[in-house]
Parts: sequence; structure tokens; C-alpha cells
Amino acid sequence: MIRDRLRQNLSFIHEALRQPEDFALRWHLEDRPYSWSVFAALALTAIAGTTIYGLILGLSGGLTEMFRCGGAFTLAAGIAWSLPLPALYILNSLTGSRLRASTTFLAALVTTSWGGLALLASIPIAWFFTAAVPKALVLFAVHLAVFTGVGVAMADVFSRVMERLEPQRGRQPAWWLLLVGIIGAELFYALGLFRFFVNAA
Repeated sequence: MIRDRLRQNLSFIHEALRQPEDFALRWHLEDRPYSWSVFAALALTAIAGTTIYGLILGLSGGLTEMFRCGGAFTLAAGIAWSLPLPALYILNSLTGSRLRASTTFLAALVTTSWGGLALLASIPIAWFFTAAVPKALVLFAVHLAVFTGVGVAMADVFSRVMERLEPQRGRQPAWWLLLVGIIGAELFYALGLFRFFVNAA
């Protein structure tokens, strides 16, 4: 019984990361077919991606800075994605959306999980430049390129999911991602995630 549930949950998670549109649409149409453990696994994927990439952000500052950046990056990303979420749901509802709050949350969670995997895939690039060319400007450019690439990919995933859920509205809800980017950038600065670039040799 437990083994069957675990196998089913793993197949759901696999679908969420390979075909996020179908995954979110099934939740919307079949009235909550996933258990809480699927949501937890998706959240852990996002947390793992941001935490481990955060360790690379602090690599040039030593072990203490690595752990600080790992926690700070996860905190900043979590706040940046969750803070505008109620506004997205409320404004979407006011403009004619019929999505449940749980469906909107799931679309955001799938997107952040996908972003966590993208960050994990980017670690070898960030680690190489941090170890080979520990210069402030180079590191800033590399991490900025990674964040931009992952951000664009996440925007595409979120837009495709929302368009699949409500084709008549298209990708209109993607404006919310501008708030995510602005809040995230402010938090990155406030938490000193780029501070070590200035101090790097």
C-alpha cells in the first residue's frame, strides 16, 4: 500500500517537472487528485535548488558565508514568490479568472520546483567560474546570467501552465512575475547576497 502510494507520488512529481501544464490541469479538473506529500516534494525541490546554489554564491567567502548565502537565498526566493501570490489570485479573480486558490498556488509551486532544478543544473557553471576566475565582475556577470536564464525559463513555464488552465485568458497572469523579480532583487540586495562580489579579489 505504502509502496504503491510512493510510486504514484513519484510519477506525479515526474509529470509535474516534465509536463507542468498537464499536471496543473489534472488538479484543476479532477478535484485535488494529489496528496500533500506531492506538494511537499515539489516544495523541497525548490528549497534544495535555492539552498545548494546559495552555497555556491558564498563559495569565495568561506564556509560561514556559504551557509549564510544558502539560507538567505532560499529565504529571499521564498518571500519573493509567496508575497505577491495573494495579489495574483485576487486580481485574477477580479478580471474574470475562475481558478481556485489552490490551483494558482500549485501553478506557482510547480514553477518554483522547476526553477530549483534549473538552479541545480547551473551549479557546475557557477562553481567553475568561482574557482577559476574569482573576480568580482566575472562572478557577478556569471550569476546574473544564471538568474536571468532561470528566470526566463520559469516565466515560460508559469505562462504555459496558466495558459493551459485558462486558454481564453492566455498568458495575461504572467505580469505577476515582474513583482517576483522586483521583490527578489530587493531582497537579494538587502540580505547581502551580492556583497561578497565586491570583496572578492
